[in-house]
Amino acid sequence: MYRLRDKDLDFRIESLGECKQDNPLIDFYASESHIHFADKTNKIRFSIYKNEEGCDKYEDILLEKAGPRDKIYFIPRHVKAAITTCGGLCPGFNDVIRAIVRTLWKIYGVRNIYGVKFGYQGLLPDSSSPFVELNPDVVDDINQFGGTILGSSRGGIKPVEIVDTLERMNINMLFNIGGDGTQKGSILIAEEIDRRNLKIAVVGIPKTVDNDFMFVQKSFGFETAVEQAVAAVAGAHFEANSAYNGIGLVKVMGRDSGFIAAYTALSSNDVNFCLIPELDFDIEGSNGLLAHLEKRLLAKESLDEIPHAVILIAEGAGQKYFDHDSRRKDDSGNLLYEDIGLYIKDKIKEYFKAKNIPITLKYIDPSYIIRSSPANASDSLYCARLGSNAVHAAMAGKTKLLISLWSTKFVHIPIQMAVIDRNKVNINGSFWRDVLASTGQPFSMKN
Repeated sequence: MYRLRDKDLDFRIESLGECKQDNPLIDFYASESHIHFADKTNKIRFSIYKNEEGCDKYEDILLEKAGPRDKIYFIPRHVKAAITTCGGLCPGFNDVIRAIVRTLWKIYGVRNIYGVKFGYQGLLPDSSSPFVELNPDVVDDINQFGGTILGSSRGGIKPVEIVDTLERMNINMLFNIGGDGTQKGSILIAEEIDRRNLKIAVVGIPKTVDNDFMFVQKSFGFETAVEQAVAAVAGAHFEANSAYNGIGLVKVMGRDSGFIAAYTALSSNDVNFCLIPELDFDIEGSNGLLAHLEKRLLAKESLDEIPHAVILIAEGAGQKYFDHDSRRKDDSGNLLYEDIGLYIKDKIKEYFKAKNIPITLKYIDPSYIIRSSPANASDSLYCARLGSNAVHAAMAGKTKLLISLWSTKFVHIPIQMAVIDRNKVNINGSFWRDVLASTGQPFSMKN
């Protein structure tokens, strides 16, 4: 995990220029006190903790609060906004699109809003997919559906060609909904915009079902993913508990961070072994997974209970068992991970067959069902607020930032800070301690 150093913590937000226009929100309310404008004095503490001496080494570090400003940079009738959705699917994509469109149209009176088809690919000159005109009627009920009405893709980050398109289409506001690779692309696009001295606001909405963005308390879609994963684990548990020596093996998303697996394990209380990328473990050997799995089955039998077990594994766990030299990358530059679920499934079968112990093993991989689900109520609400705050930031001329929830408050985070590393489960922290207490697995499964 990335270790914070004071010199790294720069949360200053860039702006396109002075804000001189009155915010049209004033026309919606009887008084400004009902609007809760955010101004330069509205800051959120980076850290809320103090040590035994009452000191906090980060107490001078403040984050810019998100929300509408009383003065804005852009004249609404001159705004041409574009929205992209990039990378893998995630519950809530459509909810964010809907919130951006409705805030631009209904609050600021913007009438030129375009959806870019298939991520950054749709901004390239050779794209065969024209922009889609968006308005409140078009997005009215899209929050009820999974996926994204704009389509998505990986790669296509060619900043020079993309900015050529933005210039040609007179786009002055770009909202990029996507993950780590997408937001790194946002930085490259914004830098090319700077080189041309253009006034285009680039605002990111962090999308990662793995919940692994730095300085983002919670990513949209994460709660829905956990909810769906809990249902999959319940099915695995019913299967395992209905057979003698039944074993349910469930693989969920989590390339480099095991938040979905860990939260699911603690939420369900049906998981007996939770394996995440942050945790090094051995499969074989006297202190490995298979030995502990056998001990559990034998212990259950000795208690006259149905011997069974449920194993939950994140997709990025146990990658040490594969040949790294042959690993390929996707179009976004992410390493393509091998299927650890199938690998462990085969190892379990081999192990118990060699010991002449009969088992019934069920393997469940709900990954694509999870990520393509519509957002639940909590995520839908969260997406609505992310989208509206993204618009408020862009209208105020803020750029190179993404909207984050931090200490329960919405804030602006420089994109450069958010992609500095990945947020990971602290296996020495209290949360992982509670996961282990729930599963009953040993802290270490290393020989």
